[in-house]
Amino acid sequence: MKKIDIKKIKVIQAPLAGISDKIFRGLIRKYKSKCLMTTEMISSEMLSNNPNARIVEFEDFEYPLSFQLVGHKIDKMVKSAKIIAPFACAIDINCGCPVKKVVVSGDGSAMMKTPELIFDIIRAIKEEVDLPLSVKFRLGWSEKEENYIDFAHTVELAGADFITLHARTRSQMYQGHADWDKIALLKREVNIPVFANGDIKTLEDAIKCLEITNCDGIAIGRGIMGDFTLPYRIEQYFERGVIIPAPTLEEKISMLKKHLQQEVDYMGEKNGVKFMRKFYSYYITSERNASKYRSVLVQLEEQKEILKVLDEILSLHSKNAL
Repeated sequence: MKKIDIKKIKVIQAPLAGISDKIFRGLIRKYKSKCLMTTEMISSEMLSNNPNARIVEFEDFEYPLSFQLVGHKIDKMVKSAKIIAPFACAIDINCGCPVKKVVVSGDGSAMMKTPELIFDIIRAIKEEVDLPLSVKFRLGWSEKEENYIDFAHTVELAGADFITLHARTRSQMYQGHADWDKIALLKREVNIPVFANGDIKTLEDAIKCLEITNCDGIAIGRGIMGDFTLPYRIEQYFERGVIIPAPTLEEKISMLKKHLQQEVDYMGEKNGVKFMRKFYSYYITSERNASKYRSVLVQLEEQKEILKVLDEILSLHSKNAL
């Protein structure tokens, strides 16, 4: 697989476990983004014990594609990196996931407590695999244990090619605000590309984040939910200084209908409808009665019922606009 030139990448689709599936990535491409995609988090423990090629086979449209590994055992991480190498354009090591079931085993953001271990993991992978390697991490375990600058120096020294900083601590989870000023500080401290992550939900957020941080690019996760045009619009601002307006509610409902149809085709109606419940609030957030409609939508079990409610939202929106 062709390696990426990270200097040409301005947007990374940050992985969202249980959300950013193949359909999600396909819709990003449909709306013209050339961003670096990232797989959902792959357990090195699982992959190294079950090196089934089907686990790491992806569609051509998903490329350029980075594979994200999580784990803390050097041998398992190296073995997994070698398994995915033929399929990957880059490898990302997850040192940022704050979820309890991940950190209790010493993985995800718990890795920030053992910088010497991440150093050894990066060195070991780089010796065996000739691919760009990145690390995604947080400010630290807690406000009193912020070590993101020292951690970044460690991964840079070990050989990481670029890094992504989610500007919250593990103890914050996804609460409070991402501290972009600390991304700016990190950018001044390292010599490898830095991607900013956290609270980037609109093009305006991305522009403000770039102004504050002077970072090399943006990594977006939840900001894409409900707006698959966002990565492309950020890229266009980076490349041409062009500001493309956000989609209207009508355009977002149309996008939602396509998303729903594709998930139903992919998973079947029962599972597809259930899966889509995670997305409704993001699509209709600009609607005045969004919370009421979301409460209705998440209880529906048939695609035709959902489409009926979406048409009702559009009809009411049109009347209010008169």
